[in-house]
Amino acid sequence: MAVSARACDWYTDNKAIQKMFCGCNSWSWACQLSALVCTFDDEFCPHRRSTSMRKDGDVVIGVFLSLYVYMYYTGVFTIKPMKEFYIMPLMPSSYQTYLAFTFAIEEINRNPHLLPNISLGYEFHNLIYSHWRILENSFILLTGQHEIPNYTCKRESKCAALLAEMSWGTSDQIGPLLELYRFPQVNFGSFDPTLTDSGQYPSLYQVAPKDTYLALGVVSLMLHFRWTWVGLLITEGQKGLQFLSDVRAEMDRNRVCVAFLKMVSTVAMSYLSAIQKHDVLTADTSSVNVVVIYYDTDSTHDVNYNIVQNLATWKVWVTNSQWHAGLDGRNFIHDPFHGTLVLAHHHKEIPGFKNFVKEVTPLKYPEDTYLFMYWSKNFGCSFSESDCALKNCTPNASLAWLPPNRFDTAMSDRSYNIYNAVYAVAHALHVMLFEVQRPPMRNRQVMMFPPWQLHRSLRNIQFHNPAGDEVNLEDRRKLDSEYDILNFQNFPEGLRLKVKVGTFTSHAPLGRKMSLSEEMIEWATGTTETPRSVCSESCNPGFRKSPREGKAACCFDCTPCADNEIANDTDMEQCVKCPNHQYTNSQQKHCLQKAVTFLAYEDPLGKALAGTALSLTVLTAAVLGLFVKHRDTPIVKANNRALSYTLLISLTCCFLCSLLFIGRPSTATCILQQTSFAVVFTVAVSSVLAKTITVVLAFKVTAPGRRMRQLLVSGAPNSIIPICSLIQLTLCGVWMGTNPPYIDTDAHSEHGHIIIVCNKGSLTAFYCVLGYLGSLALLSFTVAFLARNLPDTFNEAKFLTFSMLVFCSVWVTFLPVYHSTKGKVMVAMEIFSILTSSAGLLGCIFAPKCYIILLKPERNCLTGIRDKTHSVRKEPSYH
Repeated sequence: MAVSARACDWYTDNKAIQKMFCGCNSWSWACQLSALVCTFDDEFCPHRRSTSMRKDGDVVIGVFLSLYVYMYYTGVFTIKPMKEFYIMPLMPSSYQTYLAFTFAIEEINRNPHLLPNISLGYEFHNLIYSHWRILENSFILLTGQHEIPNYTCKRESKCAALLAEMSWGTSDQIGPLLELYRFPQVNFGSFDPTLTDSGQYPSLYQVAPKDTYLALGVVSLMLHFRWTWVGLLITEGQKGLQFLSDVRAEMDRNRVCVAFLKMVSTVAMSYLSAIQKHDVLTADTSSVNVVVIYYDTDSTHDVNYNIVQNLATWKVWVTNSQWHAGLDGRNFIHDPFHGTLVLAHHHKEIPGFKNFVKEVTPLKYPEDTYLFMYWSKNFGCSFSESDCALKNCTPNASLAWLPPNRFDTAMSDRSYNIYNAVYAVAHALHVMLFEVQRPPMRNRQVMMFPPWQLHRSLRNIQFHNPAGDEVNLEDRRKLDSEYDILNFQNFPEGLRLKVKVGTFTSHAPLGRKMSLSEEMIEWATGTTETPRSVCSESCNPGFRKSPREGKAACCFDCTPCADNEIANDTDMEQCVKCPNHQYTNSQQKHCLQKAVTFLAYEDPLGKALAGTALSLTVLTAAVLGLFVKHRDTPIVKANNRALSYTLLISLTCCFLCSLLFIGRPSTATCILQQTSFAVVFTVAVSSVLAKTITVVLAFKVTAPGRRMRQLLVSGAPNSIIPICSLIQLTLCGVWMGTNPPYIDTDAHSEHGHIIIVCNKGSLTAFYCVLGYLGSLALLSFTVAFLARNLPDTFNEAKFLTFSMLVFCSVWVTFLPVYHSTKGKVMVAMEIFSILTSSAGLLGCIFAPKCYIILLKPERNCLTGIRDKTHSVRKEPSYH
């Protein structure tokens, strides 16, 4: 509750009102308060002056502005005053707004093109935030007195419009009263979306630009500095809730997390109460380095002082343009607001305003009660006892001398808005009086008009103020907001500079909406390094974000990417898998192109295998040559000389076919690899089978003329080779006709390489061919094993048995090893099996014969054979 000096006089002069309040116990406290206030006012000169100010003119503009109020405490559980009332000091930012108002009035009166021959006056009332005082000022403005509502003592009304900083609550109080008269009201406070309802507030206009893009500007600032863990400090009220909704939507859209949300009460002057404190910043908010503050003008003191009580230094505050209203005039030992970033509406400097402020003195404006009080406070004045005039003041003093924390000559947003509001009313009056009414008025005789006639002009008015900025009062025609980003610098203490460090333009192209000069910013941390405010440090490339269960999206752990996956940027949600033709680098940041490779002749493994194959080929050819040279010897003739030649030739082809597996694969080589391997090995194995059957037939024929002898003489065992080979060729033909081998790539076997290999095509056909070959080998091994003990000098059944044992062992081992390897190793394994099995046949069958031919020639003759046979027959039996 608040009581002014004028209210005290009114209370003293109205005995009926005193009787109404003091006649009962329930209102006795009001009588005591009244006496206390009036006594106090009588003792001090500043309080004897009126809190309202008037300047006469042909047309008058009314203004409500809160400059100076009386406050007192009441108990929590009692209504009896606990202390004497408190006088709130004059706020410099509020008085600057009043000076901007008077400056606009005087500037218009000097302008020969705007309202010529008509003078503007004003009627100022100090706005005190209590229900009955707001209504009292409204009654005074409308009727000239406050005793009898709806009755006017004035013969004529010159007031054309009311300028006020109307919040949603204030408009609800004075709006219905002024609406009875359809009295124009122009709000110079920050834009309030709740006041745009033309049905509820048909006579209310707002001059301030919209804050539609304030939330976007704040979040753009977060994104620029990569702040993803941000606290929100929002004052209660319609505008605060609207901003909260907007800023949270923008933060969610841009993946910025709300670390905490605090709603601060907007009870005016709550900081005065010694027992009422808000825990604005607590332990759960201490880790947050950036806090966004949004508040209305009414609640600045709540926010400022509660932060000071917590000594919340070393924080970065991001706030809206009303912030400095609460900062002016305050000296903090530990200033928590140094480094604050403020988004203020962009406006040009009003020419002449700073010079006007320099020339403002109590002598020039003796009726200005507030200037009188402010001058006495700042320039060491005393009061004369006779008329309470100022004396002993600092000579030639000026408001411009004062430091910024005492008085700032740079025009604030609110001062700029009230300046535009005065010009809007003046332009509307000009249109109504000079462009609508005819003929023009003469001799300063202003035709009286009801205030409601001004609405049409106010609604459609659009003009450029003296600074060149466009002004209009129609909400739908207001331009998109453009913000100046200011840095509040208060080091050394008391400097209180507002340095423009950047701009934000909502209508600029994406990516160019914000421009900042970071080198000009002074941070609260005391360093030049940009502060960080994150819940978790960024995940470097090569790592992905792994959310923490139950935590905000900005709180996460960093997990390395899986094999063949990369993260090429910071804070990636998911790793990206490299294509098959690419592989990851060691840091898993980039995908690199894989090198195409195959088992080439240039590789050490390729060279070794090719050299081995050629060496064995030459060796087999040498054995064949040796056998051809000694073709007439008994050891060559034994066991069918033609079959030995066939086996040696097929083994030569086996060694040579392994070369098809080395080098860059093609469609032809892929087909030839499998068919040649299948056919030549079938010939080799069937040759071994034929030799084995020949041995058996040779030792089983005991009498001439028997059928077995006929089979042996006719060369029937030799027909086994073409028959077995024909069956294998048929299987290969089916394989090639259905799903033949083809060129394939293996991108996974070897890191960083794509291996070109031959795909088998039909695995069923491949295993049928291999199974058939294994069956022939098993059959050969079985027959040879049964004939291993047949007596003869050149019986090779034992060698055939051992050779097929080696052959089968190689290929039985080959199958599991083949399937456990990949890429070039698989190809090398197949070549190795071909060479090993072929070498096993060559060594086991032909090595003993070559030994006798080369080293034991005496055993390779008929005489030696007979002697050996005769000695065997004469050998006594031990059984």
